[in-house]
Amino acid sequence: MAKDLGKLVHMIHVFRGHRVMIDVELAELYEVTTGQLNQAVSRNITKFPGDFMFTLTKGEKEELITNCDKPQRFRFYPALPKAFTEQGVAMLSGVLRSSRAIEVNIAIMRAFVRLRNNMFSQRELTKKILDFEARMDGQDENTRQIFEALRQLMAVEEKPKSRIGFVRE
Repeated sequence: MAKDLGKLVHMIHVFRGHRVMIDVELAELYEVTTGQLNQAVSRNITKFPGDFMFTLTKGEKEELITNCDKPQRFRFYPALPKAFTEQGVAMLSGVLRSSRAIEVNIAIMRAFVRLRNNMFSQRELTKKILDFEARMDGQDENTRQIFEALRQLMAVEEKPKSRIGFVRE
């Protein structure tokens, strides 16, 4: 499962400001049908508040189909897909109660952590670039002034050297 970490990261989508995984893809990972996964959730609905799981709207489903690598997964799915946040995915392993669910859950948690770490390092890089840009602000003017001073030094007229000794007319 660890070698599929990159694949899992690509299964994480963003809806309503949350990173989520869709029930169809989760069912595939847990090796159950989508119906079985959703039935387990329905039986334990109190474990899945709105910040753990929500149902996508028709517009969000269309967005998912448009942006997904394999849109056929969702295109012919009759119901609106359910989206599970990181906490919802963690709760799924307890609801499904299988060794496969635990294994998949661990891999998914690692994928979420990897995404979070990538986001942190990107934020750090952005901050460093902005700091550098702030330090460099005004350097163009400083450079221009240095070249202007050099031009003035080079422009000093050289007086013709007077010859030493007697001059004949």
